[in-house]
Amino acid sequence: MSKISLILQREYLSRVRKKSFIIMTLLGPVLFAAMMVVPTWLSSMEDSIEKKVAIVDHTGLYIDQIKDTDLLKFEYLEPESEEDLRNNFSSTPYYAYLVISEDLLENPDAIRLYSDGQITMDVRDHITGGLREYLRSQKLKSFELEGLDGIIAAINKVGIQLTTIKLGEDGSEKESSTEMAMVVSLVFAFLTYMFVFIYGTQVLRGVMEEKTSRIVEVIISSVKPFQLMLGKIIGIAMVALTQVFLWILLTVLIVTGAKALFFSDTDMPSRMDGIEMAMEGSSQQAQAAQADGFNFDKVMDMVNSMNPVTTILLFILYFLGGYLIYASLFAAVGAAIDNETDSQQFMFPITIPIIIALYVAMAAFRNPHSDLVFWFSMIPFTSPVVMMARIPFDVPIWQIALSLTLLIAGFLFTTWFAARIYRTGILMYGKKVNYKELWKWFRYSDK
Repeated sequence: MSKISLILQREYLSRVRKKSFIIMTLLGPVLFAAMMVVPTWLSSMEDSIEKKVAIVDHTGLYIDQIKDTDLLKFEYLEPESEEDLRNNFSSTPYYAYLVISEDLLENPDAIRLYSDGQITMDVRDHITGGLREYLRSQKLKSFELEGLDGIIAAINKVGIQLTTIKLGEDGSEKESSTEMAMVVSLVFAFLTYMFVFIYGTQVLRGVMEEKTSRIVEVIISSVKPFQLMLGKIIGIAMVALTQVFLWILLTVLIVTGAKALFFSDTDMPSRMDGIEMAMEGSSQQAQAAQADGFNFDKVMDMVNSMNPVTTILLFILYFLGGYLIYASLFAAVGAAIDNETDSQQFMFPITIPIIIALYVAMAAFRNPHSDLVFWFSMIPFTSPVVMMARIPFDVPIWQIALSLTLLIAGFLFTTWFAARIYRTGILMYGKKVNYKELWKWFRYSDK
């Protein structure tokens, strides 16, 4: 055991002292924080340049139907001016010009917006929104119903906000969010997939580098191959946990600092409202979100309803279990080959299960308790990713316990299997390895 600890210590210290580790540890939180802060910051940036848009309405039906805003002004021109606008647009003061050639109720495609540059989404949406409201009212008026204005006003007031409540065992209530559970599901599944793959391949490259540089021959003279493999796997696991812990800590510090430095408490609600409205699928939901505002306490209650501490603990357990399974297999592949080119034929079968697991995880939030998702969350090669996609949807404790038990059993089996190939392959040089040869090595260790 002392030899394994020495190898573990060597692997850990040699990797955390590398410049690449330090750079990625510092750069990772900056990127994660930017993903959360930059969208909010961008949403707070407003266009301060006034734009003029000329409108050429050949029908005369839509005069003054598109309203001006503080930064967007519309000017209606005679139909004869269209040709002059097209030929001399660059010399005009207009940002763009709109041409309506026919009645849009009869021909919705009879409208064109021209400019010498890319039209912004705000300009396009303001124009289409104004015309859509006018056309809608005209269409309704064509039915000649008595009291139509009152009917329309009553219809526009109709809306619904469905609040989901999670009941505790003692009957207590906590507000939950299906959307947040879905996001958490996908994020944890993807992070598990990414970390298992990244740090598992580090084991492969580490073993392969030691073999090709012949350093392993010196190490094997002092320790057993199994001790070397196990020490390397656990050492890199500790490196991974260190980096993940620092990423979480630094990301929280950066986001908190950025919020205090760039966003005041008074303007955060309005900015978050803008993001919520952009993400909402219907105008009624957007209006409701705007009316309610951004309630940080409500969001935290939704997060707490999903037991964040338990979720993070299970994430660490499944990450470690998945990493240990795939790292042992990657170690066996690294011991069997002499160069990275040969690794592709052996890595592909190993990576197929975890890639399939990611696809199953993407569908798990729609039906997290289906038979297919259940079985993939039990199989050790896919459970680290698929089960993390199911966790936010209240998986029964017995299923989690069974999944973790099978994961531990899977790790013990793959470690035993990989060690038998590792102890033979680590000292093999210059021989083209195939699957038949690996099977011989596995059986040879029995003799």
